[in-house]
Amino acid sequence: MNRPLRGLVLTLLLGAGSKAAIGQSSDVLSVYRTPLCGCCKTWEAHAEQQGLSLQSQVHEDISFIKAQQGIAPRHQSCHTTVSPQGFVFEGHVPAKFIKQFLAERPAGAIGLTVPAMPLGSPGMEMGDRFTPYQVLLLLKDGQTEVYAKVTHYEEQF
Repeated sequence: MNRPLRGLVLTLLLGAGSKAAIGQSSDVLSVYRTPLCGCCKTWEAHAEQQGLSLQSQVHEDISFIKAQQGIAPRHQSCHTTVSPQGFVFEGHVPAKFIKQFLAERPAGAIGLTVPAMPLGSPGMEMGDRFTPYQVLLLLKDGQTEVYAKVTHYEEQF
């Protein structure tokens, strides 16, 4: 193999290797939250304990990211998490369901939401108190479907 051709092949191989390394770091989810939100920090700890990689994006106002991601006010909560692929996870969605969603990637879906802040959901723990809630599938057309029903605390893990 002549020298210029060998250099080209080497460059292409090295470039492919660096793309693979970049692809491995693309699993990091961006969590948009306000600086004083304690439940957001607690949810982040839950998500990391369950194996998700996160990067906090702290802003005084995160309404712009919710609007940018197409989250209707009735589906909003305190923090917004965005995957590198552009999927959105609004509020106290258990990490278990985020991982499931990312593995399945349901057709026509943009993400999941747990509207409001249900008592006992990850980040909203208060002793042994728990309020059953639904994890909603957010669809591209603005509609939602029930993705999961969480009726007991243990079902979140």
